[in-house]
Amino acid sequence: MADTESPARTGAASLVGRWDSGQREWPVRVRGSRAARMGRTPDASDARNRRFTRWISAVLIVGGVAFDVITPRDYTAAPFLSAAPLIAAPFNTLRTTVATAVASSGAALVLAVVHGMRGQTGAMVEFTTVLTVALLALVTNRVVRRGTQQLESARGIAEAVQRAVLPAPPAALGGLRIAARYEAAQADARIGGDLYAVQDSPYGVRLIVGDVRGKGLGAVEAVAVVVGAFREAAEQEPALEGLAARLERALDREGATRAGIDRFEGFTTAVLGEIPPAEGTVRLISRGHPAPLLLHADGTVYEAEPATPALPLGMGELGVWPDRVEAVDFPEGATLLLFTDGVTEARDRRGRFYDPVGWLSGRAHRGPDVLLDALVADVARHTGGAGVDDMALLAIQRTSAARWRPGHSPRRRPRA
Repeated sequence: MADTESPARTGAASLVGRWDSGQREWPVRVRGSRAARMGRTPDASDARNRRFTRWISAVLIVGGVAFDVITPRDYTAAPFLSAAPLIAAPFNTLRTTVATAVASSGAALVLAVVHGMRGQTGAMVEFTTVLTVALLALVTNRVVRRGTQQLESARGIAEAVQRAVLPAPPAALGGLRIAARYEAAQADARIGGDLYAVQDSPYGVRLIVGDVRGKGLGAVEAVAVVVGAFREAAEQEPALEGLAARLERALDREGATRAGIDRFEGFTTAVLGEIPPAEGTVRLISRGHPAPLLLHADGTVYEAEPATPALPLGMGELGVWPDRVEAVDFPEGATLLLFTDGVTEARDRRGRFYDPVGWLSGRAHRGPDVLLDALVADVARHTGGAGVDDMALLAIQRTSAARWRPGHSPRRRPRA
């Protein structure tokens, strides 16, 4: 989680309103629309790179032979023929590299025979040079392939850790459609300090999106603590305020095990939510986290800023005050979007922050999955693919009145 300045909001505000929640008022803002999205496909790009290197290697071999034929004897094709297998080695399979090495060495041998017939004794030296470089290219290919296999193994382990710590939420739950995305700033990391979780409970569908301070294994450990504590407390705590208090205590215990500055400066920004049964509302507690967005079917976007700011989780020693649950209208067809500051603090080359409200306003999406795919692609377009922070996103669309699954009793907690 970045601790720099807040994003400079862009886009014209067309309406400022407040929802009457029955408990407190929740201030909202409506923004105008902005530009379109643009995505990338890494696998297709890698395939193009491999095809490009194969063509370059072929051009070097053919061009080298032609160069040797049309130029005087003092000029040699050895640099061209040596470069071909070296270019192919890091990017292609062993079979392709062997074929390139054989082709370049064979061409060098043919040229050596031709020049030897003319009495040029240095031709065999050139052939030996090309052959030696070709063999080195084969060794390079094996080293690169082995490193790639180790990297793939590490990626597999990272994916397994991510599935264990941040399992994918159910696609449908109690009249809700749900989708989640995790985009690591470093492509090989796969997991970091951002988190999300959705839990069905006797009190409604409960959710959390958060961002742990710091990076690396320490942040992953804190994520595991927060998600584990959330899943347990979501089933047991009848009030959302009690759930937040349980997470606070869990982070205090986790922080006591850390060393150095992390022991005193560890915290987690988070939004806790609860979608009660048979009600068109969502109850929220914000702990220093970017405001959730409510997207209506007509393209209207409401930014749910908390009426009373609160400190992040894990900073209770700086002050103690009761959490305030605030309710927002959540009608059928609407989508609740929550995300971490990797979205709002994404910058383009000019240093301008990304504005999700402006881009989402006036747009309609066919479902939570389509929405998150489009949003992630537009953030990548905005940053030019150079994101510096992880992103966790959670989208929940209400498709009908929430229904209870067998085994859950719809116990209701009293309103504050």
